[in-house]
Amino acid sequence: MAEARGTESFLMISTETAEHYIWGEACDGWHLLKRDDMSVIQERVPAGCAEVMHYPERARQFFYIPEGTGTMIIEDSEIVLENGKGMEIETMIKHQFKSNSQVDVHFLMVSVPSTRGDRVNL
Repeated sequence: MAEARGTESFLMISTETAEHYIWGEACDGWHLLKRDDMSVIQERVPAGCAEVMHYPERARQFFYIPEGTGTMIIEDSEIVLENGKGMEIETMIKHQFKSNSQVDVHFLMVSVPSTRGDRVNL
């Protein structure tokens, strides 16, 4: 029978306690999980802002939109991601996330392994 663990072995995380960074001109990121083998980042993209087109060489990424509407540009296609929608981006796929909405877009990005040092900007 498995032994129960106490809650002291689990670390709670939120945007108030996570490592924060600013990217682009006015976008925010919070490292909710920052490991070499996996990362989870919550990001905020203000209306009209976008990241640069890029691709990861090793990491697979999953983007999930809990709030707002964003656009994922994949090579020459545009895919609209709305509340409750998500999509996976495989390695070596050129992509760019942008906000065409009138309000901030919030999304989660899960990367396996971490994208640290794995991003090629175009």
